[in-house]
Amino acid sequence: MSIFSKLTEKPWLAQPEGMDPSLLQPAATYWPARTALRFFLATVTVIFLLFIMTMLGRSQMGDFHALAGEPWLPFDRPVQLWWNTGILLLSSLAMQVGLWLARKDQLQASLLAVMLAVLFVLGFMLAQWYVWQQLALAGFGLTTNPASSYFYLLTAVHLAHLFGGVVALGGLLQRYWRRQSSDKVVASLALCTTYWHYLFGIWLVLFALLTSSAGTIDSLAALCGF
Repeated sequence: MSIFSKLTEKPWLAQPEGMDPSLLQPAATYWPARTALRFFLATVTVIFLLFIMTMLGRSQMGDFHALAGEPWLPFDRPVQLWWNTGILLLSSLAMQVGLWLARKDQLQASLLAVMLAVLFVLGFMLAQWYVWQQLALAGFGLTTNPASSYFYLLTAVHLAHLFGGVVALGGLLQRYWRRQSSDKVVASLALCTTYWHYLFGIWLVLFALLTSSAGTIDSLAALCGF
């Protein structure tokens, strides 16, 4: 039910039998958790946008040196980051498969898909840690260059949200192990899957930004008024 329809209801008027608007809507539209998730994702989006805007503003200072664009820079050919992106994509796909199986009431197979998604996302976290180590060994530490500082910051914030998603999956796994109804599993799994896809989208934005050349970053900064 849309917000406008809800606001224009006239509950004091008698409703014809079988025409109660609340009865004509599927129960799924009233999931408080889904509304809460939307507000949470909106908040997270604002946080990442603020970080990105501050990075673009900082990029216009002389000591900011992009991490890509020249052959000697670490992300001129970010092969490892492409591998990491593939791992996170597999995790997102596994969550989607798990949701599809749960909707078909194949909860055992769905559980396997969700566990596989967790393994993939843990692999992504380890792979990101490996990138941090390689970046530091190449001379781009946390305080070496503002560009590398933003790389550590943005990827760490992204990993923190992924870890939060893994923790939230604990409640979902309990629904599987307690053999609750498929409707309850689908309700929780749909929210987790949305969150997984969202974080994959956020990573694609960060990947594109953090591996951009100095010219591309300057163009983005100019578009934002810096």
